[in-house]
Amino acid sequence: MQPSPTSPPTRSIDAQGFLAGLRAALAGVEFDYTRGNLTRAIWLLAIPMVLEMAMESTFAVVDLFFVGRLGKAAVAAVGLTEAMLTIVYAIGLGLAMSTTAMVARRIGEGDPAAAAVAAKQAIALVWLIGLGVGGACIGFAPQLLEAMGASPEVIAIGTNYCRIVLGSQVVVLLLFVQNAILRGAGDAMLAMKTLWFANVTNCILDPLLIFGLGAIPGLGLTGAAVATLIGRGLGVAYQMRALRNGKSRIVLRGSLREVDARAMFTLLRLSVFGISQFLIATASWVVLNSVAARFGDTAVAGYTVGIRILVFTYLPAWGLANAVATLVGQNLGARDPARAERAVWSAAGYNATFMATVGLAMWLAADPLVGWFSDDPAVCALAADCLRIFSYGYPMYALGMVLVQAFNGAGDTATPTWINLFGYWMVQIPLAYGLALGTPLSSGLGATGVFWAVVLSESLIAVVAWVWFRRGLWKAREV
Repeated sequence: MQPSPTSPPTRSIDAQGFLAGLRAALAGVEFDYTRGNLTRAIWLLAIPMVLEMAMESTFAVVDLFFVGRLGKAAVAAVGLTEAMLTIVYAIGLGLAMSTTAMVARRIGEGDPAAAAVAAKQAIALVWLIGLGVGGACIGFAPQLLEAMGASPEVIAIGTNYCRIVLGSQVVVLLLFVQNAILRGAGDAMLAMKTLWFANVTNCILDPLLIFGLGAIPGLGLTGAAVATLIGRGLGVAYQMRALRNGKSRIVLRGSLREVDARAMFTLLRLSVFGISQFLIATASWVVLNSVAARFGDTAVAGYTVGIRILVFTYLPAWGLANAVATLVGQNLGARDPARAERAVWSAAGYNATFMATVGLAMWLAADPLVGWFSDDPAVCALAADCLRIFSYGYPMYALGMVLVQAFNGAGDTATPTWINLFGYWMVQIPLAYGLALGTPLSSGLGATGVFWAVVLSESLIAVVAWVWFRRGLWKAREV
């Protein structure tokens, strides 16, 4: 595609162009994502977003690295709490996708003031949800762990951790939604800096608060929760400062409690499906955790280690998919659906190549990787099996996540919701029970049956999303 006559000439990102694009992306270069070279647009957005998601994944991995030294009961407590936190992530991701779609569409239409109005509605909604649900979690932390199948030892060591992590979910939600505002506006570099700042803080505080140093007392597992809360809290403060002081393309002036009925209604309409979409997916992970828990603390710990490493490789690929959501939203706002579709297929190719490479690396290096997070031979063996089995589906995961984010960026949050309902609850969960626990006609595979159920169902979801995307109904979606 040739650059627009009124836009500056750009180069395709080949050998030298990629390096130039990398430097431009990391410098936060201003770029009109609705015009000019599409490959350059993808990478200017994707590089900071990939790095942003890589840093988000280190929250989980850094915690696990240090918590692993406290024993398998501590690891199991973290795994079960994180499984419940995925429901919070579902709310955050659903709100974030809706926010990105609205902000990107308004930016594509050339109306940053309307984009700021949409952003304010999202932030107000986060405070309402986060404080209400977080308060309930503080009071019922032990009961929640017990409901997840935790042993008495895990409940004893993990209750305070669970209270802090689940009780502070308003901070988690703000981190998601305020970065979604920045991404939708095309300020991918600011979103990336937020998570780098938060994660560096977490990496410094984790060992200090878990094990102690000098006059600083060691808090054990509770210290991991406190470190993560402080890191995320500082990240949220950094985001708000950028949104308030004019460093971003959206400036939030005045009170954040102002309600615009039309914008709030649109956000709620999109968010109902957006949240449902991710709740369906993440609630299925909670069920899978409970299936693994039937095989004891060793199975839960092995599953937790494997999933944490998987997330570390998975989230950077979501970064590239997030770039697609911004590109689709802004280009539909600029009335150029053909450019939006080209962006999707280009990004899908890049993502599949990346994930296939990572999957091969995971398969080859599974044993030494899991050894970083546990010294229990049984836990390591199961975690290595988890990584190898998951690696077979990596290219399909890549395709699926790009197509899902394309629908979301277009404001079509309903289609991925129905696809997820089919793929996770009608396919994945019955498969997990059947493969892990067995059926009247066959014996179960144990915890590895859960891993195979994930691979098969995620691959099917990617195929269904591809078929539906090709129909093109998303191009006519109004936001």
